[in-house]
Amino acid sequence: MSTSTTASVSTHILDTSAGRPAGGVAVRLSARAGRDADWRELGGSATDADGRCKDLPAPPEGTTHVRLDFAVEPYFEKKQADAQQDAPANRDSGAVFFPEVAITFAVTPGEHYHVPLLLNPFGYSVYRGS
Repeated sequence: MSTSTTASVSTHILDTSAGRPAGGVAVRLSARAGRDADWRELGGSATDADGRCKDLPAPPEGTTHVRLDFAVEPYFEKKQADAQQDAPANRDSGAVFFPEVAITFAVTPGEHYHVPLLLNPFGYSVYRGS
């Protein structure tokens, strides 16, 4: 939850190739105070069955930039393994094009930032949600 001196962050992932939420994706949150400052990893969580990650740590007072790191490779590897089990004749090359997605954005104290990730095996898009 944001306060007048801190921001708050939440996210969710939609797998647009499947038309459903992407559950079980690890998400790490890092923050820095100023564009030239070092990143400080604050912790993380994983998306739930609805693709939401509601329990990310709050950035500390003075945070100006936040980075969300999404570990999408294990999600796609599991998805490929499940598909191969269902249809062994339909095997792909197995390579994951985007093994991780890192999103960096500026924050203002007192604001909440919901940053959805729209994901598919060969592309992604993000936006500031509500």
